[in-house]
Amino acid sequence: MTNSFLDLKLSKSNKCFGGLQNVYTHFSSVTNCEMTFSVFFPENYEDKDVSVLFFLSGLTCTHENFMTKAGSQNYANEFNMVVVASDTSPRGVKVDGDDDSWDFGTGAGFYLDATNPPFDKNYNMYSYIVEELYQAVFHNFSLDGAKVGVSGHSMGGHGAITIALKNPDLFQSISAFSPILRPSNYPWGIKAFSNYLGDDKGLWEDYDSSKLIQRSSDPKPILIDQGLADEFLDSELGTDEFEQIATQLEYPLIMRRQEGYDHSYFFIASFLRDHFEWHKNQLK
Repeated sequence: MTNSFLDLKLSKSNKCFGGLQNVYTHFSSVTNCEMTFSVFFPENYEDKDVSVLFFLSGLTCTHENFMTKAGSQNYANEFNMVVVASDTSPRGVKVDGDDDSWDFGTGAGFYLDATNPPFDKNYNMYSYIVEELYQAVFHNFSLDGAKVGVSGHSMGGHGAITIALKNPDLFQSISAFSPILRPSNYPWGIKAFSNYLGDDKGLWEDYDSSKLIQRSSDPKPILIDQGLADEFLDSELGTDEFEQIATQLEYPLIMRRQEGYDHSYFFIASFLRDHFEWHKNQLK
């Protein structure tokens, strides 16, 4: 692996709530294409005791969705948190089948490392987040690697929880909005896993939160908000099953069900402050 991911190019910078909302590009050695991500820096962050929060977005999203729709900068500035928002898949590569449907391929990398050709050459978002993006952030900016949280929405909630469970040394706090919690059993996950990983369901378990919490030797608390008017609640997410497994394991899960809220960014924006406060308290 080369260190090209350490050579960031600043492509955009906007002042926001006293801080800076920046966008960076770099070439990725694991996705074999140029990647884009955003970072919000609170006002005078170098002089403050800041934490870092990675946010992983859902299907069809890019780095921009959380940056522009969630209202995160206000809370990030309030709680002195640097916020890193990743893309959801490789971009600008043409792999047979990756643009055949909205819920697979481009915008739908599922935060795993593909083993199935032809996807294995580019669709390696797990290693991208855990290795390249993580190192790029902490190499290029003066930040404390001992105070790092991860959150996400839908597919990104799946990514946040699975990545944190597999890397408790890197991520010390975890939360999610409307996460896909049992992808091996529901259509979005089955479609992604079958194409990216093949038929070996042992490989699927490495990216399934409901399996990974059963293996966890360092059970960090997880905060989840789930809207009860979510159109995907029964058909895609596996929320109740995950909670049942966590209860049996006595895993420290806080599952909050929110009446009337759907799967959208309106839902995220409504409860985002709670998640920032959660991460700040967990990272003290």
